Amino acid sequence: MTERSGQAGDATGGPVPTTPVCYRHPDRETYVRCTRCDRPICPECMRDASVGHQCPECVSEGRRSVRPARTAFGGGAAGRQGYVTKTLIALNVLVMVLSIASDRGGDAAAGGSGFGGLMGGSTPLTDWGAVLGLARFSDGTIGGVADGEWYRLVTAMFLHYGVVHLLLNMWALWVLGRTLEAVLGPLRFLALYLIAGLGGNVAVYLFSAPNSPAVGASTAIFGLFAAIFVIMRRLGRDTSAIVPILVINLIFTFTVPGISVAGHLGGLVVGALMALVLAYAPRMRRTAFQAAGGAILLVALLGLVLVRTAALTG
Repeated sequence: MTERSGQAGDATGGPVPTTPVCYRHPDRETYVRCTRCDRPICPECMRDASVGHQCPECVSEGRRSVRPARTAFGGGAAGRQGYVTKTLIALNVLVMVLSIASDRGGDAAAGGSGFGGLMGGSTPLTDWGAVLGLARFSDGTIGGVADGEWYRLVTAMFLHYGVVHLLLNMWALWVLGRTLEAVLGPLRFLALYLIAGLGGNVAVYLFSAPNSPAVGASTAIFGLFAAIFVIMRRLGRDTSAIVPILVINLIFTFTVPGISVAGHLGGLVVGALMALVLAYAPRMRRTAFQAAGGAILLVALLGLVLVRTAALTG
């Protein structure tokens, strides 16, 4: 057989490419290969890996196979960013702005009652959303939770009597919220905050005069105080710095006029109960146990509301 020299070709007589090309961009030559699937990849398709580079598909597949990081109590690692805490603060500030805007008299920010007016006064928005058992308004109508306005048990935790009232609560939320959200995860922290706030407002409904309105995030904040004590104890961390702060806040609760004792204590108790559920849930069925515990607390609170409503309207 006679050998022939010359350039190799394909069936059509054209040259066969000998330089590898990117599997996603055939017009780009490359000598780099994915360390996972061995396909050629160009610089645009390279993704840094622990060893060498990987292609986008292998990176995506690897992310799907990696189990998401969880906190000690089953929450997502996204809680370290504090998104829920920041959102709650932004929501409270927005509601404060709306409250001031609703007050044509101008006493929402600095006028009204308490400390020479610094605590602020009521506005049409606080009148609408405050916890109120049952009362007759100036126009002769009757309203309150007992009259079917159950939304007040939720809206009250986002309303404040003045800027100072708001700033005190938001500072506490910023300090406590970031720590608890990082430990519990976003969803569990949000559940703790809302259930504690609801618990404090239900306590206001149960034990305060039915015609005495109350607003403020402090019902939820006191729940966070109790929760951080429970959580830190569960983690075996030092709680000596928490107790004095909690005691000081309780002293203010009982000595400063105009503060809702029922709301603070109710939030404290319910927050502690919810924290116990989150912290001591069995690891094997943690999420189910935590969800069931939160649901039981909600049902119990709603049952107390029904009992109080029957007492006021019966």
